[in-house]
Amino acid sequence: MAKSKEARLKNEIFMYLAAIMAVCLLAISGLAFWAHNFVSDMVSSELAAQKIYFPKKGSPSLDPAKYPDLQKYAGQLVDTPEEAKAYANGYIGRHLHDIAGGKSYAEVSAAAAKDPDNQKLQQQKQSLFQGETLRGILLTSGYGMGLVGKVAGVAAVVTATLGVTLLAAAGVLRARK
Repeated sequence: MAKSKEARLKNEIFMYLAAIMAVCLLAISGLAFWAHNFVSDMVSSELAAQKIYFPKKGSPSLDPAKYPDLQKYAGQLVDTPEEAKAYANGYIGRHLHDIAGGKSYAEVSAAAAKDPDNQKLQQQKQSLFQGETLRGILLTSGYGMGLVGKVAGVAAVVTATLGVTLLAAAGVLRARK
């Protein structure tokens, strides 16, 4: 008899803890879903506001030989995290590589500081700075934040599923009581 009473008490404690945990998980899920929507909408609207377009198909600036991976984006507005990454790395990145034979902004800037009268180096420095800045913004704000939004969406689904599962377990225990 004592074991039966002890087992019922353990089940009751588990039931209440499961219900409390389920409510917490569902609240977390709601917040994660809100974060997912907020970040996704913000990234999309901010990218669209920049009005960055991939060059049109057949354009010399989107040569299929040099940009085979970007042909599927031809003429499109950059308004998704994936497009921001493709534009940043695939389009801007390749242009930056061509500016100074693959040298980074830091390398060209150091050389330009040693030779301030060299106009070619000064122009390369400026072009690399502007390109790397845009590339960094697209990767961080567009792709990186977009990825955070997707992770929040996955977290929302997982925590909601766990919350509902715990509620169901608590309900089964309550029904058996």
